Amino acid sequence: MQTSNFNLQPPILEDDIVKLIPLEENHFEELFEVASDPLIWEQHPSKDRSNREGFRTFFDAGLQSKGAFLILDKQTNEIIGTTRYYDNKQENSSIAIGYTFLARKFWGGPYNKSCKKLLIDYAFQHVNSVLFHVGAENFRTQKAVLKLGAEKARDMILTTNGVDMPYFEYELKKKE
Repeated sequence: MQTSNFNLQPPILEDDIVKLIPLEENHFEELFEVASDPLIWEQHPSKDRSNREGFRTFFDAGLQSKGAFLILDKQTNEIIGTTRYYDNKQENSSIAIGYTFLARKFWGGPYNKSCKKLLIDYAFQHVNSVLFHVGAENFRTQKAVLKLGAEKARDMILTTNGVDMPYFEYELKKKE
């Protein structure tokens, strides 16, 4: 596996449902408008992302990651949310997908699955394992990750803004 050529932010990933484009600074205002709904974050360990300061921290980390995408509705070009690649470990041939949120009007439809399928299919061209780190109380995302075929691999503690929080790691292995 050659993970060294893995471009964490290809110019575009798309299907008939969503279009993923690299996140840029000029996306902040429109994306914050979507993220400012506190119900998006109610099960998430970092609930402050619905306010401007909390979202700015989240957004800037996405830009710095050089693996973040703006998610657009392919038919209307409406902003749905964001997602990103992170934690690329060449020695394990793995990468994580996360930091995903969708506007509530897009919950329960084909959007999250479509977005994740694009990211997973692209990742499996370069790695053997895709990981998802989900807050222990984020039941909605846990169900979504299981629907993708991932399996719970371990319990873990992640530190966010100096606070230790319980998470679960799910793994999806490349089918040979």
